[in-house]
Amino acid sequence: MPENVQPGDWVRIHIVILPARARAPGIPPDTASHPYDGWINGWATEKACIGEQTTIRTPAGRLVRGTLAEAGPGYRHSFGKPHPAMLAVGPSLRKLLEDGEE
Repeated sequence: MPENVQPGDWVRIHIVILPARARAPGIPPDTASHPYDGWINGWATEKACIGEQTTIRTPAGRLVRGTLAEAGPGYRHSFGKPHPAMLAVGPSLRKLLEDGEE
């Protein structure tokens, strides 16, 4: 049975921002052959089932219509492991600021 969501539930929708035929002419062919997709999180504004068209209200207050992809999504992105040189920047800057050096 499809998962149902209610108005106010935190959900993720899928939208096609640009269909493949509308992609920029200079991008590689393997990229150009696919649509430019987007996934947006927000609160459901109506009852819906996964796979149905629905509208959400984003945290910025925008209303966006798309295909309901997930109920109760979390954030699973990662920027990867930090580069060792970047780990030293914060403490070094903090020390410079504390010492009053310019």
